[in-house]
Amino acid sequence: MEGRTVDFEAAYKSHWTPLFRYVDRMVGDADLAADVVQEAFVRLLDQALPDEEVRRWLFTVATNLVRDDARMSARRRRLLSQRYEQTDLAHDPVESPDQPVLRAERVAAVRAALAEMPERDRQLLLMREEGFRYAEIAEVIEVAPGSVGTLLARALRRFTEALDPRIVEDETGRGR
Repeated sequence: MEGRTVDFEAAYKSHWTPLFRYVDRMVGDADLAADVVQEAFVRLLDQALPDEEVRRWLFTVATNLVRDDARMSARRRRLLSQRYEQTDLAHDPVESPDQPVLRAERVAAVRAALAEMPERDRQLLLMREEGFRYAEIAEVIEVAPGSVGTLLARALRRFTEALDPRIVEDETGRGR
C-alpha cells in the first residue's frame, strides 16, 4: 500500500471527536457510535496513508461500518431508537423546567426527519455538518464535486419537508 505509516496518536487526537459526533448523529446511540469509531481506529492501525487522506478514510470506514450494521439488523435499529427516546437529556439548572422536554422533542423530530430521508441525503447533511469540503463529500458519495452543492440543497429541502412543522414553528416563531 502506498503512503507511510499513519501517526496514530495525532490522527486519534484530531479526528476522534468529529468522527464520534458524525457517527452518533447517524445512529442515534452514543454507545454504538463509540464502538464504530473504535473499530474505525483499530482498522486504521493497519493502514499506510498520507496524512491528508486519514480523515476521509476514517469517515468512509465509519460510514461503511454503520451501513453494514444497519443491513444486518433492522430489529437492532428499532431497539436503539426506542432506547434513545427513553434517554434523559442533561439538565441545565439555569433553564426552565420545560426546556429539556422541548429539546428532547426537537431532537426526536430531527432524528425522525433524518430517518425518513434517503441514506445519501442523510450522509450529505451529516458530512456537511462535520465540516467536510465539497470535494471530500463528492469522493465519499462518489459523485462529481460540482454536483455536491445541488445535492446538498435538495437534501436540505427534503429534510425541511420531513421535519415536523411544529418544530419549525417553535424555532422560527412561524409555520413553514
